[in-house]
Amino acid sequence: MDILTGIKKNSFVVVGRVGMDLSPPTDVKTENAETVVVAMGGSSANIAAGLSKFGASTALVTRVSDDSIGRYCLNQLKHYGVDSTHVTPIAGEFRNSLALYETRVEDHQSVIYRNGAADFQMSIEDVEAVDYSKYGALITAGTVFAAEPSRSAAFRAFELARAAGLPIIFDVDYRPYSWPSAEVAEDVLSRAGTLSDVIVANDEEFGFMAGGIDKGLAKARELASTTASIVVYKMGHLGAITFANGTETRTGIYAVEAVKPTGAGDSFMAGFIASLAEGRDMDEAVLRGSACAAIVVAKPSCAPAMPNNEQLEAFLATHPGPSDVKG
Repeated sequence: MDILTGIKKNSFVVVGRVGMDLSPPTDVKTENAETVVVAMGGSSANIAAGLSKFGASTALVTRVSDDSIGRYCLNQLKHYGVDSTHVTPIAGEFRNSLALYETRVEDHQSVIYRNGAADFQMSIEDVEAVDYSKYGALITAGTVFAAEPSRSAAFRAFELARAAGLPIIFDVDYRPYSWPSAEVAEDVLSRAGTLSDVIVANDEEFGFMAGGIDKGLAKARELASTTASIVVYKMGHLGAITFANGTETRTGIYAVEAVKPTGAGDSFMAGFIASLAEGRDMDEAVLRGSACAAIVVAKPSCAPAMPNNEQLEAFLATHPGPSDVKG
């Protein structure tokens, strides 16, 4: 399978949650808030929206609650141009994911409500209803594996995508609050990693999969030399190491004045994959993903802050960088 050929089709099926984000005004603590800003959230939905802003064709596969919050999510997907054909409402007491996070860096607080989450009800039947031959690649984020029946459905989606010749792009995105235990998460996320062609995660997530933060880099290197074609090992302000084509390349970051820590990973993934879809080389794609991450942390909200091509080019033209790296 030629991974880049699939990505260059610029048509993606994205598996995972869409939710609602609530944010107090900039620098206001949640406990002091009198108003909030509402925006679409959820890692997979954010990635899909980010890719759509770059001109990609995207479709989301998940479940939403059959209520006003679920309808809000469907409206937002339409707003961002994400196909919601396979976003299925579910009745009963299941509820959409809800995130309340602050637009501040110091003492930042994020509170995520995931009890009885609607997206965890995504079923094998849901993913089997998708025609994978219509897409060039499958993208998902790790939370989709945190509970059943979503976990089995996501692994089934991997099987169907593989059978259709699609590369699998995996953002590990480990969120402890979604999992029954760290041991289950380590086992399941590691299994998903070995089935993926492109893996993006930070140093802590790779370390978690390896059983220790000091083993994370070795884990990334091992995956790149055995099952994955592209592995991006992110290190926050220290940049990233990309493993591809038998090489290891270090890249820096674009320094900005951050107003929040959230949304960077989703924006990085969108910018990185969109750049590969455009035919840019690996190092440039990583740097453009890093620029997208910088843009999002410097603005309120997540999906609304994600750049399009024009905004990304304007940022690159006005910001020095990336930072120097060593090693």
